[in-house]
Amino acid sequence: MAKIAFKMQLKPGCKGIYEQRHAEIWPELKTLLKEAGVSDYSIFLDESTNILFAVQEQSSGQSSQHLGSHPIVQRWWEYMADIMETNPDNSPVSQPLKQVFYMP
Repeated sequence: MAKIAFKMQLKPGCKGIYEQRHAEIWPELKTLLKEAGVSDYSIFLDESTNILFAVQEQSSGQSSQHLGSHPIVQRWWEYMADIMETNPDNSPVSQPLKQVFYMP
């Protein structure tokens, strides 16, 4: 398993709706992520900066990068675009983070 982390930017005042939308995550999106090898996926919020910090495990040899072209993911991005900083294709602006410490 590979563990990856990245950060995204939530728009001010959107914490509640972000949490609600993720509490009601579409079953087909969850299935797609799992089938693509994504597991143990968590997103944290730094409320002082509205920065979202995500961590997920990916099956060895698999990458979730190809998921961006899937229609379910594109619909989710469109659904979330009003409350997050996004790129022109509605994908969230995200920045990969480098792991600098790990304690098993």
